[in-house]
Amino acid sequence: MLKESETIEFKKSTAEVKTAVVSIVAMLNKHGRGEVHFGINDDGKVLGQTIGKTTLKDVTQAVVDNTEPKVYPKVEVRQIEGKDCIVMEAQGTNSPYFAYGRAYIRVGESDKAMSPQEIEIRILNRKRLLWEKEISEKTLADVNEDVIKEFMRKAKMAKRIDFDFKDVKSTLHKLHLLHKNQLTRAAEILFCDDNSMEVQAAIFAGTDKLTFLDIKSFKGTLFSLRQEAEVYVNGHMKWRADLSESRRKEIPEIPVRALSEAIGNSLCHRDYSNPKGNEVAIFKDRIQIYNPGFFPEGVNPEDFFSGNEKSILRNPLIAETMYKSKDIERWGSGIKRIHDDCVAAGIRVEFKRLKTGFVVDFYRPKWEEGEGLEKKNQTGGQTGGQTGGQRKKLLLSVKQKKIIETLKTRPKISRKELVEILGINASAVQKHLLKLKEAGYIKRIGPDFGGHWEIVTDA
Repeated sequence: MLKESETIEFKKSTAEVKTAVVSIVAMLNKHGRGEVHFGINDDGKVLGQTIGKTTLKDVTQAVVDNTEPKVYPKVEVRQIEGKDCIVMEAQGTNSPYFAYGRAYIRVGESDKAMSPQEIEIRILNRKRLLWEKEISEKTLADVNEDVIKEFMRKAKMAKRIDFDFKDVKSTLHKLHLLHKNQLTRAAEILFCDDNSMEVQAAIFAGTDKLTFLDIKSFKGTLFSLRQEAEVYVNGHMKWRADLSESRRKEIPEIPVRALSEAIGNSLCHRDYSNPKGNEVAIFKDRIQIYNPGFFPEGVNPEDFFSGNEKSILRNPLIAETMYKSKDIERWGSGIKRIHDDCVAAGIRVEFKRLKTGFVVDFYRPKWEEGEGLEKKNQTGGQTGGQTGGQRKKLLLSVKQKKIIETLKTRPKISRKELVEILGINASAVQKHLLKLKEAGYIKRIGPDFGGHWEIVTDA
């Protein structure tokens, strides 16, 4: 039996074309797409539709003449259960759409008039949507070519791109990040080290922001910001050892993939017209990921748990680019992946709308009280990689041994130099350094710039 939904509406005949125009507008405002089937009644019974010489033209004209911004639908005849019906399809991202001077939104199988407040929010969101397409003050000379090459490597490996890197200009052109040979703001955020983006990361002593124990500010390309934010969280949350199997397994207090997804989504879907930066905050009871971007009206985070809801993109150019390099997965699946990973790990996660943006809260298990711990062959972990008051025993890899040997003779070496010596990317170097620090083999003396490494225990 055929059924109506939030993106499909049935009409007995084209005599109901006026309400059909309202329905198509309501669906565009809610989902950015919709279909109206003429020749089917409300309960899904196919009646068929009489089709004259001008029927398709008349239906099309009714939509075009009575919508604002103009909607140009696809209207065609289809055979449904052996009977002629007319199907009208439309897509659009210029919400709010108006039909006969009023804006509507789809709620279940009904079309409801939008409130003035909802209309105002939609208009503001439309303006924000244009931000990433604006011309940047940066030039091609400001683009970090190494970042683009690394992006291309990942995109090719993910098989989400079908061309090779030739030069910066042609690559950005093929990614639709140039406008008449000028950088868009999306290109600036993605590939220029010097841009307006910032991520603030901090550790707080309690459950509020009154007293902080550590605070940092990261700047750079969107890809480097994500990496630095992830490294910061992974390096400061608790880990424990699972010895129940033949191989030791390190288990984080919060699923790493869920945190990575939340950080990636916060950068991808934030409101870039807002000068406020993204935030990563580690509290005593939770880890919080914040971005200055309002969650879409008309849907709730819980609606995405099933995986059926479609993502409403605030920054489609940035989202498409991140998707190609697999820095975000299939659109609309991020919240579901975060939720599912946390449920599987027994971690409470909350998605919250704020007046200033959107927050994901991951609640930290109280391992010191036995919460979330299995008794069999496991040791509780403390922040900084200590287990039971003893230093972790780490089976060193060849790369990790080489890092220790290098730091002995060159304690002030930079991470970039380590990348060249080891022949691996910056993310892998950072992970090795963190593991060596957690295991107590090395420690950092002084700040990231101007400090040096000290060997605590030889390999």
